[in-house]
Amino acid sequence: MPTPEQITTFTNDAPPPGESPWVVPQTREAIDLFEPDPAWPAAFARLESRIRHALGGRALEVLHVGSTSVPGLPAKPVIDVDLIVADPNHEPAWLPTLVDAGFVLTVREPWWHGHRLVKHRDPAANVHVFGPDAPEPWKHRVFRDHLRRNAVDRQRYADVKRELARIATAGRETVMEYNARKQACIREIYERAFAAAGLRDAESRAGGNG
Repeated sequence: MPTPEQITTFTNDAPPPGESPWVVPQTREAIDLFEPDPAWPAAFARLESRIRHALGGRALEVLHVGSTSVPGLPAKPVIDVDLIVADPNHEPAWLPTLVDAGFVLTVREPWWHGHRLVKHRDPAANVHVFGPDAPEPWKHRVFRDHLRRNAVDRQRYADVKRELARIATAGRETVMEYNARKQACIREIYERAFAAAGLRDAESRAGGNG
């Protein structure tokens, strides 16, 4: 498990010079937000079943994250999943069977916690592949659980998402550009989520023992 400091630290995921994470190039599409759909958890359950059937014990964890995992949040109708495998950099151990199951490798960025992104068409999904020690899935869970509990932050995030989706669609921005616009709000909520989870206290105690 990563340390509290690693979980609460945001690292730069920019590629090294000359490298690109995109296996499949980005496209410019409208950012269409849908109102909360009670069918999203069932869509995740179908995805989880497909992933576990493909990988068996190699799927260490399959987690529903992102806005579709938070009741009451509007979202793009795309299920976000965190898949934990023993070593995402060893693709032969997990990628071919996912490809056979209908997933498409879209992003490969080994410089950022070994992250890979595989996409699925029906149900639409972004599956983020990480290793057991990666801090990102922990961040995602802390953020998800905070928004499930905290109605004020959940509403604030919903309002920001709707406004920025309108701006992004009008400007024909990519999803990555839309996500970048959300970052200030997300980081602000993360700080409250980290504090509520006790991670900031744990980080301070660890730093005091140095």
